[in-house]
Amino acid sequence: MGLSKIEQRVYDQLKEVIDPELQIDLVNLGLIYDIDVSQTGHCLVTMTLTTMGCPLVDELNSLIKQAVLSVAGVVECEIKLVWEPVWDPSKMTRYARIALGIH
Repeated sequence: MGLSKIEQRVYDQLKEVIDPELQIDLVNLGLIYDIDVSQTGHCLVTMTLTTMGCPLVDELNSLIKQAVLSVAGVVECEIKLVWEPVWDPSKMTRYARIALGIH
């Protein structure tokens, strides 16, 4: 993921969004697939969830929008939820796998 400076700041803010069930941030879980910030400050976050029908989707969306909109220069946040590619534990960072006891 080649990110601009503002996209990198969004990415860094998303590292602060903790999945309420797993207690690991969305970035280390491998749920963030892409970040695109336009010249006008519109941010599109393409992501997935660990399971379809996740009961925490509304809470996560709220936390994501709050984090993204805290970045200077971002005025709007849109979340694009995708199911392809399918998420699996191999998308997690080493940190997340160790924290969850997956080796």
